[in-house]
Amino acid sequence: MRTGAENLTGIWQGLYSYPFGSSVSFVATLIDSGGSLTGSTHEPCSFHAGRTICAMLEGSREGHAVSFVKTYQEAGPEYAAAVRYQGTLRNDATEIEGRWTIWRVLSGKFLMIRSAGKAAEVERTQSELV
Repeated sequence: MRTGAENLTGIWQGLYSYPFGSSVSFVATLIDSGGSLTGSTHEPCSFHAGRTICAMLEGSREGHAVSFVKTYQEAGPEYAAAVRYQGTLRNDATEIEGRWTIWRVLSGKFLMIRSAGKAAEVERTQSELV
């Protein structure tokens, strides 16, 4: 299992942008198990005001390269397609920046941020378990 800042486990605040200019904020919970990533997101629904939608994440991390697929859960036909994310992890492991793609037709940028304190907290917790 990765330790310290190398472990991506935690709560991430995110934002993804559509090519036509609008953006959507989201919260992601990531679990990093030796470079295999799982987790979930929740975000406001772009098509129905006041509704929150959830998705499951599955992917991996190798070095600074992070990739995962987001699959929406019971969000309606507008969200039927899986979304592929490919990004780069910043050296201090507090930011992931990259692009999302749906069917190689629609894509945009995304950014995920967690506080450095959370990375330190993960390291401290793991060292206490050893």
